[in-house]
Amino acid sequence: MISRSQLLLRAVVAVGPVLALLATGPAGHWPPWWLVLAVVAGTGAAVAAPDSPVLAGIGLVVLVWWTIGLDQGVPGWAVLAAVALVAAHLAALLASYGPPAMPLDAATLRRWVPRGAVVLLVVPATFAAVRVLHGEPEQPGIWLLGVTAACVATVVATIALGSGGGQR
Repeated sequence: MISRSQLLLRAVVAVGPVLALLATGPAGHWPPWWLVLAVVAGTGAAVAAPDSPVLAGIGLVVLVWWTIGLDQGVPGWAVLAAVALVAAHLAALLASYGPPAMPLDAATLRRWVPRGAVVLLVVPATFAAVRVLHGEPEQPGIWLLGVTAACVATVVATIALGSGGGQR
């Protein structure tokens, strides 16, 4: 018997990548049916085994579709897609803490939800930066600056959130 919390987590794992994939539709480029079917099948496998790398692969498929499907700018639907992918990843992580019958404890939820929220803080800022820079010529060193900013943000988040005494 699956617990209610595990059922909810696994539902987010199932819906997140599919929603992220379909978010290109309102932006003007619907994915082909076979790609939707492949993502649905992949999320089904991820629901069955949330600790497997299947969800990461499905996330990459969604990101590649976004890259191929939308060559003119980044629509606002990309924010929804990013939130859906992060939510699915976090739900899979939480679901992997135990068997389907084991409910998620409140302490684990309190530890991981703020971490997911911190990751999501980057989404609106990144979207705004993309909108501002769209159409501008690429400046030398912009990729180096972006990677440096991502590394600094990772270090700051790691320090701010702490390790929690080595617990997951």
